[in-house]
Amino acid sequence: MVALDPAAFAADARSDYSALSQRLLNVVLFITILTSSLAFIEPSPHDVMMLVLLMACVVAHVRFERMLVPLFVLLLVWALGVLMSLIQVGDDIKAIQYAGTSIYLDVAAVLFACLFSDGDAQRLSIVRRAYILSALIATAAGLVGFFHLVPGAEIFLDIPPNSPAFSARVSATFKDPNVYGPFLIFPLLMLLNAMLLRGIGLLRISAMAVLLGGLFLSFSRGAWIHFVISAAVSVMLLLAATREPRQRARIVMLSALAAAAVSVLVLAMISVGSINEMFVERAKAVQDYDVGPGGRFTLQQLALSVIMEHPNGLGPFGFFHTYGTQQHNVYMESFLVYGWLGGTVYLTLIAMTLVVGLRAARLPAPWQPYLAAAYGVFVGEVVEGLIVDTDHWRHFYLILGMIWGLTAASIKLRWRSSYHDLAEPAPAVS
Repeated sequence: MVALDPAAFAADARSDYSALSQRLLNVVLFITILTSSLAFIEPSPHDVMMLVLLMACVVAHVRFERMLVPLFVLLLVWALGVLMSLIQVGDDIKAIQYAGTSIYLDVAAVLFACLFSDGDAQRLSIVRRAYILSALIATAAGLVGFFHLVPGAEIFLDIPPNSPAFSARVSATFKDPNVYGPFLIFPLLMLLNAMLLRGIGLLRISAMAVLLGGLFLSFSRGAWIHFVISAAVSVMLLLAATREPRQRARIVMLSALAAAAVSVLVLAMISVGSINEMFVERAKAVQDYDVGPGGRFTLQQLALSVIMEHPNGLGPFGFFHTYGTQQHNVYMESFLVYGWLGGTVYLTLIAMTLVVGLRAARLPAPWQPYLAAAYGVFVGEVVEGLIVDTDHWRHFYLILGMIWGLTAASIKLRWRSSYHDLAEPAPAVS
């Protein structure tokens, strides 16, 4: 009769539990990211899955690294700012829901940071596949609506009332084309980086062409500029982290070819009459709603004076209720909604993320292409925040968490490398 070792049995049980919980976590992560483009209903399926993902992380014992403390503290104080601002709005249900969404997104950013803080290649691959697939599904829906391939598919378009027939913009499975367009940039950069580093493949080229078509047909000027900035930053980071001259030359050559291909695609699309009319209209540097007494720029000047007069902000929708419209600037909004405390913390969060992310993204690491793509998107979104409110864009918090998480992974990698170097015996001196 074979005697059972209780310690060995317990160790095997713990190992089986750990493997099962990790597989469950990976499945939940895939579904969570896959549903991230379904944003035309509130709460969205993605919001529900985030709660499931949180529970899966607890079951899988996902760790909170101490390098993430600055992110946690900044988001905690920012959440405190939005709670304090509720004093201004009383029992307004929409304002309370707004504050709840802000806090939920703060938690999501920390959760994603924890998930990526060990640089797990499988999790990063899961995010890549799920995000690209989600973006392709959303874009396919938008293209079906734009070209009227199925009756009733116009629900995937944004058509202003009493507007010309050519003014339709693809919003896909989002409420706003100005959110849908930026959502596509992260998968585009992941595909671009894979092409630059691993080679040109038919599937990559096809996926990029579809997503670029969706981005263009969103007719979002901010998203177009966002993409150009983000792609340039991402490519420069790849070059900075590449040590081999041949690889650097390859990145430069393929980047130039990619830019030429995008230009050809845009020219081909604007050769279509209705698309050309909308492109000419949207490509104007200044639109009618940017200038004048009720224009965007005038409202931003007004918002500055309001900020100075209200240290605790106006609370969620306070500026809208008073002046009938939004200021369309996330930095002003952070002060108007969250007060001076929240606004200062938000600016600090943006600045710190830019600094720590840049330092980590320039270092060679297995996850460097993901970090370069995420950082590029973040820079583009920081710029786009000057003309639009981005504080409730769900993909923004995925990007924010990924930058901090992979930065923590890079720090740990450097520590391990330094420890290994110290542990190696010194070479003999002849």
